[in-house]
Amino acid sequence: MRRAPEKLNALIARTVEPMGYELVGVELAGSGKGSQTLRVYIDHADGITLDDCVAVSHQLSGMLDVEDPIAGNYELEVSSPGLDRPLFRPEHFDRFTGERVRIKLARAMGGRRNFEGVLRGHVDDCVILAVDNEEYRLAFDDIDTARLVPEI
Repeated sequence: MRRAPEKLNALIARTVEPMGYELVGVELAGSGKGSQTLRVYIDHADGITLDDCVAVSHQLSGMLDVEDPIAGNYELEVSSPGLDRPLFRPEHFDRFTGERVRIKLARAMGGRRNFEGVLRGHVDDCVILAVDNEEYRLAFDDIDTARLVPEI
């Protein structure tokens, strides 16, 4: 997954969680040579407003300036997970068992990288996904992105 390094995740969690928000996940996208984007997804039982994103962004900016954990330039984005919520951790895959998800693998499995189906949870280090009456075991470490598919 495009997860941020664990050290960066921990730094961000130490800022976000005491503010009363759930840290859904952190992505670090782009190359270290050019501009990178640090995406921080937050949630709260009452939902997320623009003011929540601004408050968290302000706190994170200060902490990141002091700690300086990212080499080079980057843009900070703070948002709610949205309807197509990203799934980062094994507990996310358990929490949304029974939901439709779209998973993109970092490398092809059986000639394909993209899967969409019903999430069956996770076992050991694999995500179980039902696609067209077939069940796939996708290694957690092979997943580039995983997102809920919103019902329309």
